[in-house]
Amino acid sequence: MKRCLRLAAKAAGKTSPNPMVGALLYKDGEIISEAYHKKAGTPHAEPLAIDKAGALANGSTLFVTLEPCCHTGKRTPPCTERIISAGIKDVCIAMLDPNPQVAGNGVRILNNHGIRTEVGIIREQAEALNEFYIKYITTGMPFVILKSAMTLDGKTATPDGFSKWISSEKSRHIVHKLRSTVDAVVTAIGTVKADNPRLTARVKRGRNPIRVVIDPELETPPDFNIMTTPPKTILVTRKKPLHTKPHSDIEYLHYESSKVDMKWLMIELGRREITSVLIEGGSSLAGYAVREGVVDKIMVFVAPKIVGGPGVYTPVGGKTFHPLDSAHQIYDLKSKKIGTDLLIEGYFNKKL
Repeated sequence: MKRCLRLAAKAAGKTSPNPMVGALLYKDGEIISEAYHKKAGTPHAEPLAIDKAGALANGSTLFVTLEPCCHTGKRTPPCTERIISAGIKDVCIAMLDPNPQVAGNGVRILNNHGIRTEVGIIREQAEALNEFYIKYITTGMPFVILKSAMTLDGKTATPDGFSKWISSEKSRHIVHKLRSTVDAVVTAIGTVKADNPRLTARVKRGRNPIRVVIDPELETPPDFNIMTTPPKTILVTRKKPLHTKPHSDIEYLHYESSKVDMKWLMIELGRREITSVLIEGGSSLAGYAVREGVVDKIMVFVAPKIVGGPGVYTPVGGKTFHPLDSAHQIYDLKSKKIGTDLLIEGYFNKKL
């Protein structure tokens, strides 16, 4: 099953809105075929592995990271049908599919056709691999990661707002890889005007995310990078556009209130099949996202530097604070060395 998870992870950032899935067929003490789902709309891992095995699939055991699908009306036929027709005798599954259209029905169908199943093999690892998909398919909203970089004394910029570069080159490479795995990057107009970023994933064979910019007064200049560099940019604004779009990859998402409702924004992004979001912005945006309760995971790169001084930006800002006894608790905390930096990551909600 660990081998299946490694196979599935090869498609990180490429299968949305589908999950990452790896599968292999095992028979007479050896692996006879293996495959993984590469992109939404293409064959799933199970039929790919069955096709590779051919007649040898009969009587084999299938290992798969996610419960085989059983529903119709999608771009690919049900995997349960292929498993049954191939004569597979046993199916070992890491986790059930939380999609309400599956959710145990795939296992039930296999059992009804005399195929033995075992569910829950390294389930936690399988759930971690597909945390984007699980959040999206159960809530309709994307999984949200808040990323920040700070010095050892908790500063994200100097008093004049200068922040290049707090983190090391290796840390920045990790961020580019992270961008390549998410569907969208969310930032705010302050960051755009200060840095004129591209917010692309500059890694080999990387996939660039959609840019989402909270720009209430439509202040983004039409010649800025996010307006002229592929892929798509969504401007979240109160105003109607006054200028002509520089290219067709600009979308305007309007809201009426004095301040954008972050939960509303996440619902709107979910409607566009955006399953994962990386928030990259200043302390105000981070503080607002945390206060609105939309953040699922936080990643903080801590650089071995000390800036010192008063009035310096911190990772999560805002006009109010929580007393220590009611502060936001971070769970499942992990840390690892990235070059000279330390990456600390954890979750806002305790995993059951």
